[in-house]
Amino acid sequence: MREPLSFKVFRVVVITVLSVFVLVPMWVLITSSVKPLGDVQGKFEWWPSHMTLQPFKDIWSTVPLAKYFLNSLIVCSISMVLSVIVAVFAGYAVSRWTFRGRQVFTTTILSTQMFPGILFLLPLFLIFVNIDKALGFTLLYQTRFGLVITYLTFSLPFAIWMLAGYFDGIPRELDEAARVDGASTIGTLLRVVLPAARPGVIAVAVYSFMTSWGEILFASQMTGPNTQTLSIGLQSYSTQINVYWNQVMAASLVVSLPIVLVFLLLQRFLVAGLTAGAVK
Repeated sequence: MREPLSFKVFRVVVITVLSVFVLVPMWVLITSSVKPLGDVQGKFEWWPSHMTLQPFKDIWSTVPLAKYFLNSLIVCSISMVLSVIVAVFAGYAVSRWTFRGRQVFTTTILSTQMFPGILFLLPLFLIFVNIDKALGFTLLYQTRFGLVITYLTFSLPFAIWMLAGYFDGIPRELDEAARVDGASTIGTLLRVVLPAARPGVIAVAVYSFMTSWGEILFASQMTGPNTQTLSIGLQSYSTQINVYWNQVMAASLVVSLPIVLVFLLLQRFLVAGLTAGAVK
């Protein structure tokens, strides 16, 4: 069946408009990152009259960008690993066993995605502060560990739901065959089911890492001077005297590069995992 001409025209128009919305800001970002500060603050030019790579060198000395980068890498990596580990076991249990409260559990973890993050900010802040007060030392508030726990509160529910849906698509006969061969429940999961669910696991890992990497709401309140992440550290290029716009643009490109590379390399696994999770 051939597509109507009107549909083809509509598709081209929509793709063109969306491409403009994406590519124009990216072009401004890239060109501004290779301009001297005076040119960025002056009259806007689509093509830089003076190109320089000095902003990419200055971003590391103007603010402690390397420290922010390390904080983000540690927090996001740990939260990603914990999300995958917990989601694998929880999703497998939800997919393979029927237990009292199963439907309530799955509905609850999915319903948490309906609420804006700001609703959880104050409760988490009070919980962390009171726990630290009871312990007599700082464990959660303004620490990397506390930020990891915070990120798990919104990445883990979606990860469990998505992996449970992916496990549902794996035939149960594989589990039964593994048990006939003498494999335990954990052995069946790790040796048989998990390799078959590799695209879903990778999708969960990428999702958890990406959502944590660019998060700014919780990081702005749950971090201190020594634990700030990149999303907060980029604000340091704005001072009371000046705003180093060219360095902001250059730093934005640098910190976005890891996410872009990871997404491009694992895109096919991410699409497969999200598709299988949505089927549920």
